[in-house]
Amino acid sequence: MQSTIEQKLRAGLDLIHLAIANESHMHSGPATDSHFKLTLVSDDFVGKRPVARHQMVYGLLRDELDGPVHALVIHAFSAEEWQAKGGEVPDSARCAGSPKN
Repeated sequence: MQSTIEQKLRAGLDLIHLAIANESHMHSGPATDSHFKLTLVSDDFVGKRPVARHQMVYGLLRDELDGPVHALVIHAFSAEEWQAKGGEVPDSARCAGSPKN
């Protein structure tokens, strides 16, 4: 699933940086390829609000979100924003009922 997500994002966006983390193990239930954290840097995001950026990603991953992917954490930045943040993104929250370790 991770490689499919990567292929679709790279085909649909002019990416400067892409990081995909499978966070399924952090959520309740069996660990599957269903929860992902995406960090995307693209000047395709310049001038777009966070909602519009997320909509772009959702549109590219529509089939996956209609099927096996249950949740996405999306951090979408322009190159300038990414540089200003120092390349840091926050840790994702754990799902209620998930293991504590």
